[in-house]
Amino acid sequence: MDTACGSGSLLLKFAKILGKENVRNGFYGQDDNLTFYNLCRINMFLHDINFDDFDIAYGDTLLAPKHWDDEPFEAIVSNPPYSQPWPGKGNPLLINDPRYAPAGVLAPTRKSDFAFILHSLAWLAASGTAAIVCFPGIMYRSGAEKKIRQYLVDSNYVDAVIQLPANLFFGTTIATCIMVLKKSKADTQTVFIDASKECVKVTNSNKLTPENIENILRLYTERADVLHTVHVVTGADIAAEDYNLSVSTYVEPEDTREIIDIGQLNAEIREIVAHEAVLRDEIEKIIAEIEGEEGIAL
Repeated sequence: MDTACGSGSLLLKFAKILGKENVRNGFYGQDDNLTFYNLCRINMFLHDINFDDFDIAYGDTLLAPKHWDDEPFEAIVSNPPYSQPWPGKGNPLLINDPRYAPAGVLAPTRKSDFAFILHSLAWLAASGTAAIVCFPGIMYRSGAEKKIRQYLVDSNYVDAVIQLPANLFFGTTIATCIMVLKKSKADTQTVFIDASKECVKVTNSNKLTPENIENILRLYTERADVLHTVHVVTGADIAAEDYNLSVSTYVEPEDTREIIDIGQLNAEIREIVAHEAVLRDEIEKIIAEIEGEEGIAL
């Protein structure tokens, strides 16, 4: 399932990785852009996915979801629009929507990011996994977004947050991240991974190679601390950080600055100053000799 499927690239990537024959109940998606909706359906046909094996719907996922009778879904992947406006508290009926009500608060009207996340969580099967590409600001902003993060953390739904490289996705240069959600975690741990360097430069953009993807997946599945890369924390640790979910809060970046020995630097400066004094004395002697010779010539 993709809650904001666009042209269907994530669904098709999922089909390639799993093998479309291993997807039992088919591929589902929804988008409110008519052009993307049509492109997604066409792409399904072009990639040999039979008509009976996909259900792509047209409409607003947040206000009029089309797959009520098909949820819950075992796997949800999504790259929803970043900080897109939505009615939010301007529509008093939304707080009673079973997708948003458990959090006790609606996503801000000018930033619907968490509305998409709560929608995905609501439609996720108890044994399923959701991976959502997120705008980094939602991981630390205050207000309603903090309250929703608190709900997710206290309910033990956040399995991992993965920081991605900048300039990775078409149309944006920001460094996005992935939030991984699960409803039936075996523990209360959350894995924070800094994968910002896992990429290769391709013209003006960055790209994840199969090796980069394999490395990120390995770090996620191993769930072990790696200096400057991975840190595993508990819900209590996140609460102590005021429910901040930014990777940089938990993974200390490597300090690549050159280490300077102040004592050695001062010694070198003293040598330079002493050598400069010697040179100045020599220069003054030469100038005095030149002036003396000019006096004789006169």
